[in-house]
Amino acid sequence: MDPRSAALAERNFQRAQKELDEGHVLAALACLETALKIWDDPRWYSRLGFCVAKERGQLMRGLELCRTAIGHEPDNPAHFLYLYKIHLLAGRAEEALQALRQGMALGGTPEIERLLETMGTRKPPVLPFLTRENRLNKYLGLLLARLGLR
Repeated sequence: MDPRSAALAERNFQRAQKELDEGHVLAALACLETALKIWDDPRWYSRLGFCVAKERGQLMRGLELCRTAIGHEPDNPAHFLYLYKIHLLAGRAEEALQALRQGMALGGTPEIERLLETMGTRKPPVLPFLTRENRLNKYLGLLLARLGLR
């Protein structure tokens, strides 16, 4: 690949990242598709996966693209951030949280740190000998919270 093409693809990728940072997913999708036509770089797939899932509703394709990016660059926490976003779109909160934790274990990003902080930590179950999902634990927890005792 000649240096001009590589530079053009990189500029399109940088613009796509800027659009994503500003919340303009459709514009980012267009930039990424242009960049990937010029230079097929698997490191960009996680961002493309999120854009495809968000704008076109292709959640499975988005997950596949994200996993491909992670396979090429397993130590990049940004890939796990986009995997988190796709899982969230799919309504898979537990998998989304797991992806964030994996990204944080790799060093994290400011956005991953912010997301984990906003989620906070859960209080221990009211009755520790029962599971968190047990109805008694749920309702006792709600009752105590409403009374201001928890």
